[in-house]
Amino acid sequence: MPKVEAIRWRGTRLFLLDQRLLPGREQWIEISSVDAAIGAIIDLMVRGAPAIGITAAYASVLAARARGEDRAGWEADLDRLEAARPTAVNLRWALQRMRHVLESGETPATGLERLQHEAERIHLDDQQGNLRMAEAGSALIEPGSRVLTHCNTGSLATGGTGTALGVIVHGFRDGRIDEVFACETRPWFQGLRLTAWEFDREGVPCRVLVEGAAASLLASGRIDWVITGADRVTANGDMANKIGTFMLAALARQFGVKMMVVAPVSTLDPDTADGAAIEIEERSADEIWRSAGIDQPPALARAFNPVFDVTPAAFIDAIVTERGVLRPPFGGAVEALVQGPGDGS
Repeated sequence: MPKVEAIRWRGTRLFLLDQRLLPGREQWIEISSVDAAIGAIIDLMVRGAPAIGITAAYASVLAARARGEDRAGWEADLDRLEAARPTAVNLRWALQRMRHVLESGETPATGLERLQHEAERIHLDDQQGNLRMAEAGSALIEPGSRVLTHCNTGSLATGGTGTALGVIVHGFRDGRIDEVFACETRPWFQGLRLTAWEFDREGVPCRVLVEGAAASLLASGRIDWVITGADRVTANGDMANKIGTFMLAALARQFGVKMMVVAPVSTLDPDTADGAAIEIEERSADEIWRSAGIDQPPALARAFNPVFDVTPAAFIDAIVTERGVLRPPFGGAVEALVQGPGDGS
């Protein structure tokens, strides 16, 4: 069982661990409305594609309770939830599952119990899937390996033990991983604030590096695998993830380091042909300045703040899911895995 959790559903109430305050303070916030859930997603109180999807599923239950007989109002609430973070496909996937619970013409009030059951099932499925991904990903790693990860992909980003971080923790405990490095992940420092904290909670030593040190580290021959999560994997195997992932993948290919992507099937998007079609979220430039403690930037200075980038499929050696491992070439394999429960390996 993970030693960290980010989402709690207690009876009929939703609570989120405020990740903006970590690692200095652990504070749980009750989310009592759709508007509060949307704010939590946009403001990064909760983040990570699977965790966002789970939060949205529970928020749709809160919306159903508030809307009662108003099906149109409930559907509008789900539309607003879906628009909160456009890049991560898990959000859309979870809300589609919730929509499918209600039959045509049925009101949220009559389907409330089934909606809650579906949200709890999404959460439980993620927990169980995380464990399968951890085992499958760890099995690919040669004993004595050294790995580099990016952003935060553990229990704080999912409903269970995590995606890439879950693989690393399992691999460390299984004696396959000797050394772990984590990028600090600017401008929100998810690696520095969250991943290092999670590894400490899980008893896994790690070394944090600034993004600018990644090229030297990979060139040194000290890394065997780059292991990351994903926010969307398209039909051809292109992958959107936290900004900086493409840089690591390109460097890994340059220096003969293998690249592993770990993501649940809910992150696979066979309806999107390739990475060029992914909408990349851009956030306020203030996030960059504030990360350096600058409240008033130079008048003529501007900032470029995309949240994600797209790694081409050609740079990926393995995509690990709870249904199995995909190897290149990925054409057709992503769609087949989504549509059927085969092992994918």
